[in-house]
Amino acid sequence: MKIDTACRKLIEDFSARPTLRAGSLITTVFGDCIAPRGGNIWLGSLIEAMAEFGIGERLVRTSVFRLARDGWLQSEQIGRRSFYSLTGQGRERFDQATHRIYAQPQIEWDGRWTLLLLSALATGDKEKVRKECGWLGFGALSANVLAHPSPDLADLDITVRRLQVGDTLVVLSGQTVRNEAGMRRLTHESWNLADLDARYSDFIRQFRPAMQALSRNPQVHGKTAFLLRTLLIQEYRKVLLRDPLLPAELLPTNWQGSAAYQLCRNLYLAVFAAADDYLDQSMQTADGPLPPPSPLFMRRFGGLSPEMSRRASNG
Repeated sequence: MKIDTACRKLIEDFSARPTLRAGSLITTVFGDCIAPRGGNIWLGSLIEAMAEFGIGERLVRTSVFRLARDGWLQSEQIGRRSFYSLTGQGRERFDQATHRIYAQPQIEWDGRWTLLLLSALATGDKEKVRKECGWLGFGALSANVLAHPSPDLADLDITVRRLQVGDTLVVLSGQTVRNEAGMRRLTHESWNLADLDARYSDFIRQFRPAMQALSRNPQVHGKTAFLLRTLLIQEYRKVLLRDPLLPAELLPTNWQGSAAYQLCRNLYLAVFAAADDYLDQSMQTADGPLPPPSPLFMRRFGGLSPEMSRRASNG
């Protein structure tokens, strides 16, 4: 199978879903492509890019309106053109998601747990903390205790501040001192690892043909690279943001998340540079073409470079 054929098959599968999540895909484009390059885009550029996925202009306009209404985006009118950029809250949330999506898996663990005690919170605040900290990977050990073995404490601080629960949420650190086997069982019960494992397997099945095609012929057109890179991160983040990112010693044997990460990393390395060339040519901001990616962008998946891109394409 050639890479163009593999990419076309991915787009067909995406477009054939009963519910076409245009807003979700636009969020992926902003997070993967626009945020690291200034965070500002002309609506017309976005409409043209989304058309490649079978998403029409009307749906794009409706979706960005909803993202703006929900506080993710803000608009600016210059002449007859509309430009969209991330709000402060939107950028904060994108930054938090970026840390998780493109980070390397955690191998080492000191055996300690971070615990969140919710008992002093109002009922409404408890629900907010469960939801928002769930996105950070915390699982429920009981009705009023959330736990994670290795959370990003900076992201936790941002979330606590945003939810305004710093005076009532108690954050503790602890360690298992007896019955480690029981703690492992409780871990598997607190996070639905079997479901995540199956989702990672589906992701591998979806994108392995594209990796195989690039291994045979690493040449890829810019538009195809952009489409593939976008769908890759779209599908990976849908699983990854459900994943608590537990240390390796707490995971089941033959955990498919490890293979999914390697596939996503290798495929991203193989296409990111060509996709960026396409973005240079096709996307416009209020000040002209997109600016170059920030230095943080080049740290994704352990480091990006054209040389690494060539090595990834060759398997």
